[in-house]
Amino acid sequence: MSASNGGSCCGCRPPSAPWCCDKRLWTKIDLSRCKAIVPQALSGIIKRQPVSLDLSWTNISKKQLTWLVNRLPGLKDLLLAGCSWSAVSALSTSSCPLLRTLDLRWAVGIKDPQIRDLLTPPADKPGQDNRSKLRNMTDFRLAGLDITDATLRLIIRHMPLLSRLDLSHCSHLTDQSSNLLTAVGSSTRYSLTELNMAGCNKLTDQTLIYLRRIANVTLIDLRGCKQITRKACEHFISDLSINSLYCLSDEKLIQKIS
Repeated sequence: MSASNGGSCCGCRPPSAPWCCDKRLWTKIDLSRCKAIVPQALSGIIKRQPVSLDLSWTNISKKQLTWLVNRLPGLKDLLLAGCSWSAVSALSTSSCPLLRTLDLRWAVGIKDPQIRDLLTPPADKPGQDNRSKLRNMTDFRLAGLDITDATLRLIIRHMPLLSRLDLSHCSHLTDQSSNLLTAVGSSTRYSLTELNMAGCNKLTDQTLIYLRRIANVTLIDLRGCKQITRKACEHFISDLSINSLYCLSDEKLIQKIS
């Protein structure tokens, strides 16, 4: 059974089915774009204890998400694209599981202060743990959010394991943002393998000079960056290809191929 098929009927299977709540069949549950998240679905999710949960583009509430995360200690991947900050704020507590993937693309009402609330150590239990609940994150997706370099500083400080970062269509980011991510001492300089900055129209060819510093890059997406030239991308690939082979495809998509 596919995740999408299983998730869409979550909580609706007859109890006579012996495999209904077998956790091995439910590592991924997809409820994206469901018009309403009903109580039966929430209970079904808890029974199945998924590792990956997709609630993108739903009207899930803070109360519902709080109830879920309090009962899903093994959850690793949480997709909340298109959801509202009022719901996402449920992750700002000490009960938030140690996620490895968080998708907030095009979420409503999320700016620098909201990212700060998510990344800083939770305030509901002071003194117990001064580390971010998102410290194990490897994949952070922030496409389309109204964020600035302040968010990047928080990422550098609190996400030492981050390997994939989606900043596409974040209109406030500049060449200085690229400099910040790759500066000496920045954790992202060494941890990042994939960086998506497609559609960030303030970026120029200078960004490519900064991005050369990323130690283990396998993919950089600069499609739609109007001030970045193809010639600069070709020079970038030429410089990187001393030790590994890279290709330029689909306008300004740079990928490692060996």
